[in-house]
Amino acid sequence: MSASQSSPASIDEHQPPLSAPLKLSFDYTRSVGSTLSRFFTELRNRHVVGVRGSDGRVLVPPAEYDPVTYAPLTEIVPVASAGTVVSWTWQPNPLEGQPLQRPFAWALIKLDGADTPLLHAVDAGSADAISTGARVHVHWADEPVGAITDIAYFELGDDTEPVEDVADDRDPVTLLVSPASIEIQHTASLPESTFLRGLEEGKLLGARTGAGGKVYFPPREADPGTGQPTTEFVELPDKGTVTTFAIINIPFAGQRIKPPYVAAYVLLDGADIPFLHLVTEIDAADVRMGMRVEAVWKPREEWGLGIDNIDYFRPTGEPDADYDTYKHHQ
Repeated sequence: MSASQSSPASIDEHQPPLSAPLKLSFDYTRSVGSTLSRFFTELRNRHVVGVRGSDGRVLVPPAEYDPVTYAPLTEIVPVASAGTVVSWTWQPNPLEGQPLQRPFAWALIKLDGADTPLLHAVDAGSADAISTGARVHVHWADEPVGAITDIAYFELGDDTEPVEDVADDRDPVTLLVSPASIEIQHTASLPESTFLRGLEEGKLLGARTGAGGKVYFPPREADPGTGQPTTEFVELPDKGTVTTFAIINIPFAGQRIKPPYVAAYVLLDGADIPFLHLVTEIDAADVRMGMRVEAVWKPREEWGLGIDNIDYFRPTGEPDADYDTYKHHQ
């Protein structure tokens, strides 16, 4: 594993930096309020509605507040599912998550009965087939759920799709989930690459500017106090002190551990900054500041390039650390 005490580490600086694809994603969930609730509920029933403003205009999508008086808007107005293209642009190479996976047009469409345009996709076949002033109609999703994607896309022409009015005993739409994600190719810096390669070997490497510099774990490009680059790597032990912590009691989407559990900042011996990890093998109510802990590593064959090579930290059974040794890290 790691050394019993911190010591300078021998590093091969000629290794190329690590690089890997990185995808960041989360689902943004919001309550929609009464006006948008009606809009999304009507979409689920394959109808489009807007809201009337104080100046008489019908706004689609509906605004929650009047753009003129800023007062709440409540008068719901049905509009047609066909309309006119106000402006458009061609999407020759669709991206993942877009309405169509073949070339299509993004268009501002003023539905009949509306006074403001709606942005959506038009399946026009080719850029030559669509123009400003073209008539289009809604093509509905096979299984509407109460979202703007219930309009799968628009098609050219005035012939609207027949809609069967059936009783719907489902509750009105009150929440909207919007997935958000970004994919990048992340190339790690020298300190980051060195840190990750160390983890792959069971080593915890910090970095400092020199013999008298503060040791940062994980390593940073530069000492934030002096601005000097961190040029010396230090191998740290896998024992440390809990400086502060939180008991997680509330479940959330994507959670891999059943609450309650403890997320704690651990100050490794020899380091000058704590890092966040799990503390288990102890009742959550018994975790405390100053508690001495040690890393529990996953089996060697499961190690990769990540701090999750350490499964969690557990109490060592040693006496608690003196408050003065960690009071500046709370």
